[in-house]
Amino acid sequence: MIDWNAEPVLAKARELADGVAGDIAVAERCYLWVRDHVRHSRDFRIPAVTCAASDVLRHGAGYCYAKAHLLAALLRANGIPAALCYQRLRVSDTETDTDQRFSLHGLNAVFLRDYGWYRLDARGNKPGVDAAFCPPVERLAFSLTFPGEYDLPGRFAAPLPEIVEVLTRCSTEDEVFRCLPDAPSADDAASDGFR
Repeated sequence: MIDWNAEPVLAKARELADGVAGDIAVAERCYLWVRDHVRHSRDFRIPAVTCAASDVLRHGAGYCYAKAHLLAALLRANGIPAALCYQRLRVSDTETDTDQRFSLHGLNAVFLRDYGWYRLDARGNKPGVDAAFCPPVERLAFSLTFPGEYDLPGRFAAPLPEIVEVLTRCSTEDEVFRCLPDAPSADDAASDGFR
């Protein structure tokens, strides 16, 4: 899914790195391009469902997971180590909403020589979401607010199987939203050794 060696991904990675030097400058350019130019499928109600980085690039859209796949691919194509990270978040961000589901949220970690591993979130900004690239300070799209929300431990070289399953099985953005993948609660995860 992180097909960094696909020719369109390599070409975009070269374009983004052109004229800048150093891993921080290249990582920031890649991050800003994915955050600001690849539309979040749910925000824009884009029906196409993407998963592989090259498909996200071709369609210019994807859910947070797919955007994270593309960012990881662009970084890796530029020789910068990149991984996937996940948060378990409540789907609704208000106490009064009847949608009490939780789902995984996809983001990235990048290895910067001056800082080590640094998490960044290219989900896309909108009112109430203001993610930014400002290492070493993390400025992610979402903070952990509600009971049951947590950061999944670790960094992943490949997407979680449950994410790939949803993005490859569902045929529309709305279907993905109805089937958002979840992780166990933090207590359940600790007791069963989840990830």
